[in-house]
Amino acid sequence: GGDDFGESRSSGKGPARKRFGGGGRGRADDGGRGRGRGRAGRSGVSLRLGMGKKGRQSAISQRRGTLKRKDRSKEKALKAERALERKTVVLPDTPMTVGELAEVLGETPVSVIKFLMTDLGVMAAVSQSLDVPTCEAVTEGFGKVVAGEDDELDEDDEDDDDMEESAMELGIAMDEDDPEDLQPRPPVVTIMGHVDHGKTSLLDAIRNTRVTAGEAGGITQAIGAYQAETADGSTITFIDTPGHAAFTDMRERGANTADMIILVVAADDSVKQQTADSIACARQAGVPLLVAVNKMDLPAADAGRVLADLAGYEVLTEDLGGDVLCSQISAKEGTNLDDLLSKVMLQAEVLDLKANPDRDAQGVVLEASTVKGLGTVATTLIQKGTIRVGDSFVAGESSGKVRALIGFDGKTRFKEVGPSTPIGVVGINGVPEAGDLFVVADDEQTARELAAARVKIARERKASRYQSGLMQSVAGIFAGGQKERREICVVVKADVQGSAEALARSLSELKLEDDEAEVGIKVLISESGDVTKSDIAVASVTPETTVIAFNTGANAAAMDDARMLGVPIEYYSVVYDAIESVESRMQEVLSPTPEGDYVGSAIVQEVFNIGGTGNIAGSKCRDGIIKKGSNVRVMRGDKILVESKVRTLRNFKSEVDTITTGDECGIGLLDFEDFEAGDIIESYVMK
Repeated sequence: GGDDFGESRSSGKGPARKRFGGGGRGRADDGGRGRGRGRAGRSGVSLRLGMGKKGRQSAISQRRGTLKRKDRSKEKALKAERALERKTVVLPDTPMTVGELAEVLGETPVSVIKFLMTDLGVMAAVSQSLDVPTCEAVTEGFGKVVAGEDDELDEDDEDDDDMEESAMELGIAMDEDDPEDLQPRPPVVTIMGHVDHGKTSLLDAIRNTRVTAGEAGGITQAIGAYQAETADGSTITFIDTPGHAAFTDMRERGANTADMIILVVAADDSVKQQTADSIACARQAGVPLLVAVNKMDLPAADAGRVLADLAGYEVLTEDLGGDVLCSQISAKEGTNLDDLLSKVMLQAEVLDLKANPDRDAQGVVLEASTVKGLGTVATTLIQKGTIRVGDSFVAGESSGKVRALIGFDGKTRFKEVGPSTPIGVVGINGVPEAGDLFVVADDEQTARELAAARVKIARERKASRYQSGLMQSVAGIFAGGQKERREICVVVKADVQGSAEALARSLSELKLEDDEAEVGIKVLISESGDVTKSDIAVASVTPETTVIAFNTGANAAAMDDARMLGVPIEYYSVVYDAIESVESRMQEVLSPTPEGDYVGSAIVQEVFNIGGTGNIAGSKCRDGIIKKGSNVRVMRGDKILVESKVRTLRNFKSEVDTITTGDECGIGLLDFEDFEAGDIIESYVMK
């Protein structure tokens, strides 16, 4: 029957239904051995599906399942969501201790402390608190996700974040002392004001010294820290800051380290720009002001005008119904100084200044310099705790072990000092930056590791900023309209680190430009200490690089190398002399003077068009002489339009060879006719 079924289909003899039906009935008792019966029985499909090719394919499809790939996107999304839930960490809106954060993250406190040190450059103990931004950075560093971190912050929250520096910015987890451990400490007073208004003279009078006499130009160019005693035996710490515009950063550091600020204003000069800057620094630091109207011994002194001008800056003294304490003094004559000091102590009582001396020291670096025989000496203001000889410490990206503690007089040696004391710390590896936080570490190895981690972090940030600036520069070039960028390279060396930073910052901000180009300053090195061979080597790599030595010298080896390599070393003792010199060199780069000797110039008064000859500049010789065929350049303002040669030179329609001062003439140049009234034609003779 099976063969008949196959033949019937292949030959097409007889009705298919009849043959199939007959075969089915004939195989009812054969045990299912026939092919047709077996296939139908196994598939479990109807006879209608099995009649053709499509029917058999449907049967196979049902038996094997679909070959299409299942849509697993929902399943994957669900898995990703569950994984995110496992990684998500909920942090409180308040600071947490290192131990609490480690518990939330499921990590050991040791691993969290190690991450803080090596990846964030933050020194912390298990019991110390971390602010919210630092906690979030640690959480993300361990591969976790902070719940709700993408939510928009309220404006109030943003303002709060701006007010407080995070541990990542400070480099240490700050902790609060037990109120029972706090003891009274001397006030720290910063003296600020405009240049030459008598800030250092006031400090001289208080300390009975002559600091100003030893300063170049009679102006302060570094932060000085001193202590003085009042008539009743109380101690006051004074910080003297520069008044020159170039030292804005130093004034801000002085304000941030002080408990109060004495604003010195000259009675004969009133409020000036740096006076206003000092007021802004005080407000930003959130410290109270005391006004000292100085130079009251001068005939032109007008204290009423000073107080009225200060009122315009919302500084209201008690005489005008405000709450700002004021004293009218003469630093030169030493008059009324006791009144000023008594008001300082009165303000200190109101502030209730206290600190814990029985803990590891913390402070801030005011200045750092290299001293022969001692190495790097960091003038540091101790703010809390007690520092002792032998303590290991870290200051910014530098570390070390205290070898000596030198008093502000440069002679007295101490074994230990407490809060509100300015001290020179000897034993630093490297030169910390002014403003760096100074912290005593558990041991020397910890200090070294922390300093190395901070160096690495600073290098990565610098590289990131460089890449960002490079991309912006490239984008500007492709966008078109980019001016030609010219740079003057300088190496800055100074007696103290703060002065080096201030001068480098001022030079970096200088910029000159015209329609075609702009000139800027690139500072290759900014350090304290003498000029060395390595400084000369760095300067020699870039042509036309100048070494600026500010209040410092160069050793013999460096001077020999400078002569051999043709690297100029310029010495300055007053900051604005250095800035003016660099500015004049920038002007030369922007509008270079041709190689040759200047011989004369003429000013274009009117432009004439002569048929067949072109435009002629009707000019008048201002000085010197101008010869036919001489080399000239056409100046329009500070911009050089062209360098050319005199083609024709006429005086009253006669062709002449030379014109002199006061002569009127017509000047025609080779390949240039675009004159305008007011242009300057300068003549020079090639060397």
